[in-house]
Amino acid sequence: MVAIKLQTRPSVGDVVTLPGGKRIRIRSVGVPYIQPPPAVCDDPLCPWHGHLKIKLKLMEVTVEKVKMQKAAVAVREWVHYIPKYKRYERRRRRIHVRVPECIEVKPGDKVIIAETRPLAKTIAWVVIGKSKDVMPWRAAREALEGTHTPAPFNPSFEIPGPS
Repeated sequence: MVAIKLQTRPSVGDVVTLPGGKRIRIRSVGVPYIQPPPAVCDDPLCPWHGHLKIKLKLMEVTVEKVKMQKAAVAVREWVHYIPKYKRYERRRRRIHVRVPECIEVKPGDKVIIAETRPLAKTIAWVVIGKSKDVMPWRAAREALEGTHTPAPFNPSFEIPGPS
């Protein structure tokens, strides 16, 4: 499996040719505000360049360890309220995630993971991007069509209906 870093970030729908002549198409993972990674791989278990489908259950987690091959350990932290003491406590859960070759992660990185089918005994989540790859989401027709130019916020904006 090969991962090639590109000079510019590809868009959804672009076709990239690898050095061996294999053509890779950049797929849409179904989350319009996450940009594809700046590298291209031929990994079949990559949501961007392979055939892996994701469910729309997303979480932002912190990578703790990257000692497994093509996998990592991520930590999800949240705050839980205890009504008896009227206090909050911090809780954490460690999650094993699949890391495609086109996404480079190291311990301490904030990444976005999505649920997928079980890939191993303990792995059912896949990294779909880093937190810095998230672009501002505007529920407008331009964003749904794939143009990535963020427009200034206009609270009176209406989506035009069928003419």
